[in-house]
Amino acid sequence: MSMIFLQNVRTVENADAKKPEALQHIAIRDGVITAIGKNLVPDKDAQVYDCRGALACPGWMDLGTQIADPGYEHREDLLVTAQAAAAGGFTAVACMPNTKPAVHSKAEVLYVRNKTADLPVRFFPIGAISVENAGKDLAELYDMFAAGAIAFSDGRYPVQDAGLLLRALQYTQAFGGLVMNQPHHQAIAGGGQMHEGLQSTMLGMKGIPALAEELIVQRDLKLLAYSGGRLHIHLISAAESVAMIRAAKAAGLPITCSVAVANLAFTDAQLANFDSNYKVKPPLRAETDRQALIQGLLDGTIDCICSNHEPWDSEHKNLEFPYAEFGMSSLDTAGALSYTALKAVMPFAQLAEKWAEAPRRILGLPIPRIAVGEAAEITLFDPDVRWTVQAADLRAQSKNTPLIGQTLQGRALGIVRNNTLIPNPQSPIPHP
Repeated sequence: MSMIFLQNVRTVENADAKKPEALQHIAIRDGVITAIGKNLVPDKDAQVYDCRGALACPGWMDLGTQIADPGYEHREDLLVTAQAAAAGGFTAVACMPNTKPAVHSKAEVLYVRNKTADLPVRFFPIGAISVENAGKDLAELYDMFAAGAIAFSDGRYPVQDAGLLLRALQYTQAFGGLVMNQPHHQAIAGGGQMHEGLQSTMLGMKGIPALAEELIVQRDLKLLAYSGGRLHIHLISAAESVAMIRAAKAAGLPITCSVAVANLAFTDAQLANFDSNYKVKPPLRAETDRQALIQGLLDGTIDCICSNHEPWDSEHKNLEFPYAEFGMSSLDTAGALSYTALKAVMPFAQLAEKWAEAPRRILGLPIPRIAVGEAAEITLFDPDVRWTVQAADLRAQSKNTPLIGQTLQGRALGIVRNNTLIPNPQSPIPHP
């Protein structure tokens, strides 16, 4: 196979680094990094890419991507999800089981793995905790684990039955499985449409109180302390949730958690015009919650950032606000949005760690390294470019994002994986 030669990159390998390395080159052959240096010369058969000073960091991974294949391919199939992920700078995704049928047995796990085997982005299936994500009967967790399920969750249908979650935590200890749950108490949330607060009152909308999240966080922490096991609290949004998890970590409880990029960037003030593309779950909350989430990310209480990508067709999203589905398409833009929202408080090296290393550490996966002899799994990112999001530029099939027409700072220029560079279609990197 020919060599890939990345010219003029600045490597970002250490999350504690104050600034990226000076300009250098990276040579890759047969998917392995063979040389890194300032005075390298490409081989005659090399595919040379001038990266123009872009940052090169370990490939990003999205934890909890909602896929729509099998069953909802009209919203987005796996090929398109991979294209959107690559355009956004992701070399891997761990995908939720909310498909039709749900990923609740060995067969569905193998379907996702086999269908994505040749795609540029690697897919790690998350198996369902319960049959059909119905929250009643425990699914065949070990069979799915043996088939390649990386973790277990009911995804957008949070586990309401404490006994079911307890049994999942106990059962998965036999093989070291990870249980993930989104903290959302359906009975407390009722038919809420947005964060319960001043904004929901002004708009006359039924709110989702922070209590609906806090009760489940408290419950799940208690269950973990009682049963042991591995638990990840997925997508927290409330200040009190951050405080409880911070205290649990200080007490030595082995808990991890994540936050959606939208909750770091926006608040419920964005809903003033009833834009249903801002209707997400967990809901966008108050500025005090947003600041608490950022502080939790900075001090390590929150382990990683997630895109919370959930594609919906216009028939389900372009409706009056109460009738629109929850969810935002975000794989194309998540990295850029996180940089735009956090660049003033978080160095890029630390941000990249939240996207690249932390998700794999949570899942127990090897972490890519930019070093000679390592497999090449690289995200290229330009922090200086400013760009306006256009629907035509997004690779995602469903365009249910409020970012169209907004300007973001920083952009993924492409990824390198499996001896192939997949550039963002809008990338300025000259192609051979």
